[in-house]
Amino acid sequence: MFPSRDTVNRLKEEYPIGSRVELIRMDDEQAPPVGTRGTVRGVDDTGSLLVAWDNGSGLNVLHGVDEVKKLDSVTTICYGEEKHWDLRSDAISEFHNAMLCTEGSEQDRYGIIYTKLIAGLKVCSDDPEGLKEIEALIEED
Repeated sequence: MFPSRDTVNRLKEEYPIGSRVELIRMDDEQAPPVGTRGTVRGVDDTGSLLVAWDNGSGLNVLHGVDEVKKLDSVTTICYGEEKHWDLRSDAISEFHNAMLCTEGSEQDRYGIIYTKLIAGLKVCSDDPEGLKEIEALIEED
């Protein structure tokens, strides 16, 4: 039995293309190991997640059968270098430690990214102009 159009649309909103997921359970002999991470390539009309697994597998996550969890991924840009993190908590830890181990303008740069990470932004750069985004979020509350 196929899921309703509403369910498929909800899945597309919950798992947009580019989302990172981690495998919890897959009922398939060829399944990647539990804990394997991958990138969502789309959601088909049956509600299955089309995933490019990091180990090279391309098995779909079947709606109502298999299980994944969506990762709280984030991108940081520091000194012009872009880095993608599967877990926001890892990025927070990294930039917190960087703030503690530096001083002056370098510490300020790491602090800007750290503040944006804590605020929940998806892309966190060391550009101080971006702090206006955080101020706007605070004003909304």
